[in-house]
Amino acid sequence: MRPRVIMVFAVAAIVFGGVLLVPAAYARLATTADPTDSASATPTTPPPAPTPPPPPPPTLAAAPVSVPVDGFLAWALLDRESGQTAGSANSATSTNSTESMIKVWIVADFLRRTAEANRTPSDDRLEQARQAIRYSSNDSAEALYNAGGRTAVIRRMISLCRLTKTRLGTIPGYAGWWSFTEMTAQDAVRMGECIKSGKAAGPKWTDWLLKEMRNVWGTTAKKDQQETREGGRWGIIDGLPKEMLEKDPVSIKNGWTSLGYDGNWHVNCLAVTNNWVLAVQVRYPDQRGLDYGARVCASVAAQLVTPRPGAALNVPRPLTGG
Repeated sequence: MRPRVIMVFAVAAIVFGGVLLVPAAYARLATTADPTDSASATPTTPPPAPTPPPPPPPTLAAAPVSVPVDGFLAWALLDRESGQTAGSANSATSTNSTESMIKVWIVADFLRRTAEANRTPSDDRLEQARQAIRYSSNDSAEALYNAGGRTAVIRRMISLCRLTKTRLGTIPGYAGWWSFTEMTAQDAVRMGECIKSGKAAGPKWTDWLLKEMRNVWGTTAKKDQQETREGGRWGIIDGLPKEMLEKDPVSIKNGWTSLGYDGNWHVNCLAVTNNWVLAVQVRYPDQRGLDYGARVCASVAAQLVTPRPGAALNVPRPLTGG
């Protein structure tokens, strides 16, 4: 074959091959196009927004408290996690007579000492302990107080619970009475912590005692204030959100008197939970009645609840009238 013919065929082959290669190369370029190009990017679904964490459960925390009281008011709050105590300016120095609030210690002391002696309370004694807490029976509390050595019961409380300003009552005619033991609000929360921690009643009886304190009976109404069954389910618990009452069991013991030896009601409210201990003490003119003191305790508690939108409070009535 002549050289010129061979050259013609070679050129033709190169041209033909180039025609075939161009579409293939174009196809490869199309498949490797920049994915950010709007014409070639594949639509994608944006990831869902993160779910916000649930709000913390309501609790009590130190906060300013303003409750107009016609008389004396002191309160103290113990944060059980941090061990810190907050309260009114007079919470470490001013005292109030304990009244029936101290029955929790009288019962705890009896149960602890019985267990330490490797004995089991008789059915009658255990029923007295239950009546003293659940129905605030004075007769039952007095029987256990006598069994414990009377003022020796108070001295053991001061020592075991490390109370700093508590003293035996010295009112003429009432010396040595458990109800007239003088106690500050801060000592009251120390007593409450002594109950909750198990030091007061001991490991065998602490849960039993706290359960009885959750089952106290009766309102502030006169029909519930009987000689041996005094209504005591009021005060701090009425200022707490319902959600808190459901999630953090609240054990309470209130105390009051209106004997008129100084012309005042003496009211004490104590509440103990897994997270905190709160005590409120009030004195006010006799004509205002028990309901007034109960509403003071509820108002203090309500103002210490951490902010929680939508939390349903058992809001107490305004502090007006008696």
